[in-house]
Amino acid sequence: MCSGSQRKEDGVLYLGLAQWSSSAWQQCLYGKGAPTSERLAHYARVFNTVEGSTTFYATPSRTVANQWASAVNDTFRFTFKLPQMITHQQQLRHSQQSVRDFFEAMSPTIEKTGIWKIQLPANFGPAQVQDLEKFLRQMPAGLPMGVEVRHPAFFQKGDDERRLNAMLIEHQANRIIMDSRPVFSHVRDDAALIDAQQKKPRVPVHAIATAETPMIRFIGIDRDNTIEDWRANLPFFESWTTKISQWLNEGKSPYLMIHTPDNHFGPELAQALYQRLQQQVSTLPDLPPLLENPKDQQLSLL
Repeated sequence: MCSGSQRKEDGVLYLGLAQWSSSAWQQCLYGKGAPTSERLAHYARVFNTVEGSTTFYATPSRTVANQWASAVNDTFRFTFKLPQMITHQQQLRHSQQSVRDFFEAMSPTIEKTGIWKIQLPANFGPAQVQDLEKFLRQMPAGLPMGVEVRHPAFFQKGDDERRLNAMLIEHQANRIIMDSRPVFSHVRDDAALIDAQQKKPRVPVHAIATAETPMIRFIGIDRDNTIEDWRANLPFFESWTTKISQWLNEGKSPYLMIHTPDNHFGPELAQALYQRLQQQVSTLPDLPPLLENPKDQQLSLL
């Protein structure tokens, strides 16, 4: 089974989106006429990480994985979900061969992947933590892991949550943080918003870093691209500016992943929130600008 080398990247912020390919981003991110095959390279011009959710549904061929790795520079970091066959169907049990096949196919991306994500279903509860611990122990050496839990017991600040966090700290696995407060705070008769509210977990936000690369999945509001919608994110994001600053000062490298109900305006929201973060962390460099976009005037009002 493939393994990765341990690396320490002190104080680096990774900013990305829920995907790298969307026809809605042609104007702001890729440029007119850019072929689909070049979208990842254009995306990586602006952002330095991405959520690779496609691997949750199917393991790509080694050839495709090599194309992904070749499209980005050496400082870019993917985050890929382990296949649902492993996390949801096998629920981490008797999955050694599935894990071996997955990492063999993904081997071209090993050195450019910052977090391998174990997204667990809501029915994966405290009784199965021992399965998670055994699974983490069997992971290839040197691969940074992240775990997203959804069972209510892991959000009650009781013994079950404390045991989970202690185990993750012991194995240096990141507890992935879902912040879906913005999308549930908004009331609007909008198909994309309603769909997001039905699909996204509504769990408490526990801002804990159990390893060196904590990940925040921030589910923001953007659908109508009105000033009110953009500003609705700010009360929820302000606490993250302080927490991310703290993590950076501690030498951690946090991952900030920006989602929106349909992700159409994800790049704009990510840039706007990053500018807000720069007000707290003055050492953060400017991002490369998005391409010409008529919405820029609105975003500058954040």
